[in-house]
Amino acid sequence: MSAAENLLVELLVEELPPKALRALGQAFASRLAAALVAQGLAPADATVTPFASPRRLAVHLSGVAPQGAARSIQQKLMPVAVGLDSAGQATPALLKKLASLGLDGSAVAQLRRSVDGKAEVLFLDRSQSGASLRDGLQQALDEALASLPIPKLMSYQLFGPASASLQPGWTTVQFVRPAHGLVALHGTAVVPVSALGLSAGRSTQGHRFEAAAAQLSLRHADDYATQLAEAGAVIASFDARRAEIARQIEVLAKAQGLSAIEDEALLDEVTALVERPNVLLCRFEPEFLAVPQECLILTMKANQKYFPLLDAQGRLSHQFLVVSNIRPADPARVVAGNERVVRPRLADAKFFFDQDRKKPLAERVAGLDRVVYHHRLGSQGQRSLRVRQIAREIGQALGGPVLAAAADTAAHLAKADLLTDMVGEFPELQGVMGGYYARHDGLTEEIANAIEDHYRPRFAGDTLPRQAAGMAVALADKLETLAGLFGIGALPSGDKDPFALRRHALGVIRMLIEGRLPLALASLIETAFAAFPAGHGQAQATLLTFMRERLTGYLREHGYSAHEIDAVDAAQPPRWADIPARLAAVRAFAALPEAAALAAANKRVGNILKKSDAGAAPGAVQAALLVEPAEQALSQSLAQVDAAARPAFEAGDYSGSLKALAALRAPVDAFFDAVMVNVDDPALRRNRLALLGALHSAMNRVADLSKLAA
Repeated sequence: MSAAENLLVELLVEELPPKALRALGQAFASRLAAALVAQGLAPADATVTPFASPRRLAVHLSGVAPQGAARSIQQKLMPVAVGLDSAGQATPALLKKLASLGLDGSAVAQLRRSVDGKAEVLFLDRSQSGASLRDGLQQALDEALASLPIPKLMSYQLFGPASASLQPGWTTVQFVRPAHGLVALHGTAVVPVSALGLSAGRSTQGHRFEAAAAQLSLRHADDYATQLAEAGAVIASFDARRAEIARQIEVLAKAQGLSAIEDEALLDEVTALVERPNVLLCRFEPEFLAVPQECLILTMKANQKYFPLLDAQGRLSHQFLVVSNIRPADPARVVAGNERVVRPRLADAKFFFDQDRKKPLAERVAGLDRVVYHHRLGSQGQRSLRVRQIAREIGQALGGPVLAAAADTAAHLAKADLLTDMVGEFPELQGVMGGYYARHDGLTEEIANAIEDHYRPRFAGDTLPRQAAGMAVALADKLETLAGLFGIGALPSGDKDPFALRRHALGVIRMLIEGRLPLALASLIETAFAAFPAGHGQAQATLLTFMRERLTGYLREHGYSAHEIDAVDAAQPPRWADIPARLAAVRAFAALPEAAALAAANKRVGNILKKSDAGAAPGAVQAALLVEPAEQALSQSLAQVDAAARPAFEAGDYSGSLKALAALRAPVDAFFDAVMVNVDDPALRRNRLALLGALHSAMNRVADLSKLAA
């Protein structure tokens, strides 16, 4: 090993947890590579190729040297006053320190003096040889394995031949799964490292059933993926295997005129379950399609890891795709086996659906009193009453008595499906099944949709409720959760948010803004807290602050700058539905040539008003006390501008309102050049402060423009 070569390291293990495989593979590759780079054994721009299959974690790294480059190090020894006596000779303390480093008194002449802080200190400069690949890779391997994001460690007894320190059957090893083989190749040469009781070699295993031989001897680090694919029947790369599965799925689905359901998490999980993917078309009896397709799709995906197929209208077909790990010449038995396995699952779903419809949702509501919601917040029945109260008030505000009644009905029934067999088996379907059962009970489509939608938006990018009643119930449900848990002090802390309150807050924000609801958040929070009994903690201000923090994050994700957000937030608009329009207006205003000067002037006005005795505009401006031409001109210009800006603001034309302010630049500049505000005459001073107060109010109606000042 005299020149740089590519390096391959593979750990052969028993089947790894599929949901963690991708992260494990990436972590193993990146951390081992980083450790080798840190030791100077691999270049910083080395190409790192991770491999991860159900039975292996591996990494291929380019340009790895057999020996790390030597490096100069400086070692701080001790202050000169401690190490040398008055004659400049080494003290016993210095000689002892040098001896600990393997040096004698002759090394004193090589020491360097340098000021460190306030004292002069002795330093030893020397060259340190780089780590050998054997030692460096051993350290890197140990570090990488110790820092893997392992969901849960597994303890097992060591396999393989005995060694001086490790005895098979007696030595306990801990890893995510039992390890059976270790490969470390630098080009063609084996690097003699060890891990988990295994010594490195060049032998690995291919597919359990379809490899050409039980053991596969790797020729070169660069041949790893090719040899595994050709002789081992394994696609070692996670990404390559995933792409192959996606390709086969698309081909088979198109051949049937259908499309596979999109589910990235399912694709990742299936990729982690197979080494040689073979996608096959299967079918089930069409009569099962009478069951809501959400139930069938969920049972096929969650229980069987199948890919349901949809028609052009998005309706579930009776065909599905299975990803097999074997490629028999005749796949009929594999297809028949999967069809046989899925049938009882679908039959269970049909049974649950049929049984649940025998009892109306309204008859299930009373049972919610026996379901604990939170030990300090009562039962689901009590919670349902609170949600109803909040939903009624939101419905009244959005659409009057008719909408309030619809929201009340939907909120009354929204949680009833928690007591159904289908939701008991598949909790992910809560709300969805309530909508189906509401339609079966003869309720209106609006009520059914509201029940189905009241959990929305459930995650980032999820759709909002489709109708006003659903919006009212969804808002009420999330606000009740926030008010309830904030009231008992169960707030998120750091990265801990067990009740998903940040997600609930974001859902409220999205409904208010994206749903353009003419509602004031502060009033909604008051309504939510009012639904709780006396004695419940009053944390309205804390919750409002929490919501404003989430709003800032939401707006930043949508491309608005910190200055723009601060400007609008400082104005504290009561209706958050107006915020996007205000932000757009601020951005348009900032592009005007007059913007910078007006923002600076606005900041100056604000500072003057804060420092004044009155603290704010002291009453109306008296025209008779406007004695300077510049203040007369500003008063006249302000009246003209406000006559245009105020109606535009009231009509929701925030851009027009701010653009009208551009005409104030010249009179404002002239005012500050020619007029002294804090004059000795108290009457003149109050009048000028009143003029500045009126100017400040007009300029900050849409947003606090001083936040745009540099």
